[in-house]
Amino acid sequence: MTYSKINNLLGWLTFSIAAITYILTLEPTASYWDCGEFISAAFKLQIVHQPGAPLFLMIGKLFSLFASDPTKVAYMVNLSSALSSAATIMFLFWTITALGKKVSLTTNTPLNNTTLIAIMGAGLVGALAYAFSDSFWFSAVEAEVYAMSSLSTAIVFWAILKWDAHADEPYADKWLLFIAYVMGLSIGIHLLNLLVIPAMALVYYFRKNAVATTKGVFSALFVGVLILGFIQYGIIQYLIKFGAYFDLFFVNTLGFGFGSGVIFFAILVIGATIWLTLYSIKKRKPVLNLAMLSFIFILFGYSSFAMIVIRAKANPTLNNSNPQDAFSFLSYLNREQYGDRPLLYGQYFDSKPVDTKQKGNIYVKGEKKYEIAGQKQSYEYDRNTLFPRMYSDDGNHPAVYRDWMELGPQESPTFATNIGWFGTYQIGFMYMRYFLWNFAGRQNDVQGIGDYTSGNWISGIKFLDALRLGDQSHLPDSITKNKANNQLFFLPLILGILGAFWHFKYSQKDAGIVALLFFFTGLAIVIYLNQTPSQPRERDYAYVGSFYAFAIWIGLGVFAIAQWLRKVVTPKTAAIGATAISLLAAPVLMASQEWNDHDRSTKTTARDLAKNYLASCAPNAILFTYGDNDTYPLWYVQEVENFRPDIRIVNLSLFDTDWYINQLRRPFNQSAPLPITMQASMYKTGTRDVLFYQNFNLEGSQELKDVFEFITSDNPEAKVEYQSGRSENFLPTKNFKMAINPAQVLATKTVDANQANAIVPQMEWTFPGNYLTKGQLAILDILVHNKWERPIYFAFTVPNSNFLGLDNYLFSEGFALRLQPKTKATIPSESPLGPTETVNTKEMYTNMMTKFDWGSIKTSPYLDPESEKMVFLSVNKFNELAKNLIFEGKTDSARNVIKECLKVMPINTTYDSNFALSKYELVSLMYQLGLKTDATALLKQTENLVTQELDYHYSIIQGKENLAGRDIQLNLFVLSQFVEMTKQYGENALHKELDGKMKTYEGKFGFSR
Repeated sequence: MTYSKINNLLGWLTFSIAAITYILTLEPTASYWDCGEFISAAFKLQIVHQPGAPLFLMIGKLFSLFASDPTKVAYMVNLSSALSSAATIMFLFWTITALGKKVSLTTNTPLNNTTLIAIMGAGLVGALAYAFSDSFWFSAVEAEVYAMSSLSTAIVFWAILKWDAHADEPYADKWLLFIAYVMGLSIGIHLLNLLVIPAMALVYYFRKNAVATTKGVFSALFVGVLILGFIQYGIIQYLIKFGAYFDLFFVNTLGFGFGSGVIFFAILVIGATIWLTLYSIKKRKPVLNLAMLSFIFILFGYSSFAMIVIRAKANPTLNNSNPQDAFSFLSYLNREQYGDRPLLYGQYFDSKPVDTKQKGNIYVKGEKKYEIAGQKQSYEYDRNTLFPRMYSDDGNHPAVYRDWMELGPQESPTFATNIGWFGTYQIGFMYMRYFLWNFAGRQNDVQGIGDYTSGNWISGIKFLDALRLGDQSHLPDSITKNKANNQLFFLPLILGILGAFWHFKYSQKDAGIVALLFFFTGLAIVIYLNQTPSQPRERDYAYVGSFYAFAIWIGLGVFAIAQWLRKVVTPKTAAIGATAISLLAAPVLMASQEWNDHDRSTKTTARDLAKNYLASCAPNAILFTYGDNDTYPLWYVQEVENFRPDIRIVNLSLFDTDWYINQLRRPFNQSAPLPITMQASMYKTGTRDVLFYQNFNLEGSQELKDVFEFITSDNPEAKVEYQSGRSENFLPTKNFKMAINPAQVLATKTVDANQANAIVPQMEWTFPGNYLTKGQLAILDILVHNKWERPIYFAFTVPNSNFLGLDNYLFSEGFALRLQPKTKATIPSESPLGPTETVNTKEMYTNMMTKFDWGSIKTSPYLDPESEKMVFLSVNKFNELAKNLIFEGKTDSARNVIKECLKVMPINTTYDSNFALSKYELVSLMYQLGLKTDATALLKQTENLVTQELDYHYSIIQGKENLAGRDIQLNLFVLSQFVEMTKQYGENALHKELDGKMKTYEGKFGFSR
């Protein structure tokens, strides 16, 4: 059999292994984070968050057509990621074998059976190691863009090697045009693929120049970076920007219709491109011809973004930013919704703004012309630095900067501390930690915050891990039974390092190309992202390109080991032995360690709990959500599975934009428009973006209707003039009230008739902020004009700061809090139950006991951190309901609630120590309800987890700084409560045992009851 056939067959074998792996572990429905949004948008070809992924959505739509019913749509879209990932592995195999063969040819090694075994063995080892790597496998089994983005990277890098192998043959440049087309297509998936360009520029340079020079290498690299910049900024952004400003001129100056300038500019670009292409042929300028053809093919691929504008004009349910005209589309592509970050020069986090700089007008589409909605502004600061890394003053960022870099409360950062943050946090913590997760080992899947117990890399070699993380001899179940506790013993890492050394020794040019790929898809992204502290989740998925490059060296490590083995065995035996050893050290070991935490085959948590959010709401409700994970899964079950389409979901994170408010004023599915009375002109961009509080010392609470009319009035007397010269509305008071008509409240069934006596004559509350945003203004509009006709809810995961001060009128009915104008009591703190706020026990009991779908949450082989978080919150909801039922004297119902909790929640198989407090409350309720046997069993299990945590933390702090003070206090508190509980309920022997343990820990940690 020829080399080519063997290479092709084994490439398809790696595809098959990867595909079977990913299909067996594929999540059957929507996952958390962006997946619910992507599946919903793919199913109906809608518009996702900026800057969009139109090609990904269209491919997802194609796969969704094979779904037998709507509940299978998510599986089919997930399958597109699985097959894309499997294809990535196949192209990686062919990339490694191409590089291995090239080294063999350049070193005059004959292509005999021995060499063939080594080359194919290298391909198998490297490709399968990447297939079973932690970060890549994670994205392979869900509907995210990173799987297809990785495939694009794999294809173009493989294609440049194909060009390299055939560059002297006629028509070899077809491979470069193919690369240009794939590059253009990849823009419609994710921009990560563009980072391969500098490495490909070096391949081109080395192939065209037999003798490479330092000047030539840097020149080629510079040209590669220029091409990257030209595509990312010149094609992706400035083509659209020029088109937008042409449209501005044609519409506002010449009086033509919207889009006329874009059409004229498109004709200019097409005409110039055709002319230059024909000119290059006529004048026989091959470089210009190749450049123009590449430009054309990139534009062909980039044309997938036409889908964004076309579908936006159709006004679909999900229509992020509504990019249907030139300027809104430009804003969409530029991700202007997310703001800017300094990269090369900018402020420190404690710098003070001293001036503002105008950066141009903000244009929005009016009725007949583009209108100026405001000015793009940037601040100028009193202190700036080159390469700013510690720049954010948002939220807790300054505190984290200071803590991480050990700065005093008033100490200002310097350039040295700035670089220190870059090295230790951005590179060390937010890149190298992820890199070592994949090739050394992983501690657990708890998000890392820089302590010794969460999200670190480990090796499994305890004495080495102890040097970094403290004593490893008392590891608790929260680590050892965490399915993401993967111990790789540095073996894949060592194999990759050996492969890199071997590669640099025998093919320095090619090794340099791989190293450049590794840099641009790893550290260059670190520099570009300039990440702030307290990220909402781990970001390892962004760096899979660099892990791909390292996997090439893992494969080439087979050659290094074979070279050593030849000293003691025959070359053929050495090649076979090196392949076998490497397969065991990398892919086999990685698969055995990684499988259980990547197996999502029965996991339906995101979908099931999303249904529980919606099932908590009365018909035709308005439900306010806040973040990705309490919005995107809800969109999915509504848009795809058509579950509770009567509810209008309102994402508060988007509600401060005019386009989102406009959308919510239209009917969706079976949901009526929001009762917003403001005209679009009253909240368009640049109008009432923020209404600042001006204390007018108004006595008492003011009727909300009057306040709303005042702050939306265009009367000059209702405005104040600021230093900029603009007159703006303002908020004259924070104290609001709403008169309540009991008959209306009862007629709309907002409050049950049997609670008529609890209805308040008026709702009074205090707005907590110092300014009112556009979205909050819209909420006030809804409150004034809804007239209790539609139930209003807040998702229970919405932060209290987003309740507008309405906390006292929000009553839990499950996973949502209902706004009701009635008295809210609190179970007193002296009660053995409390303190706990009262809930609507009737509705909450019905919802949680009969309507909620808990799915596979108890039996799933693996629960990701977000699912575990929802387990904790769900158990808290069961506890909350049981407490209220006991308070109302309904002990039988409370007992049923606790039994249901034990039945559907993975109480005994969840080991996170943060769950201890919820379990303690559950044990307390079980004792109160007479479930003594079950209570004692759960108490013992929880006590075992608590004491394990305490022993582990105590062993760590013997040689390390105590970074877990909160965890220690929490576990000591739970243990102390168990001591009191066992005494109260007559568990004398257990009480004596726990009391003794408590005294021991009091001595160790200096804790006193």
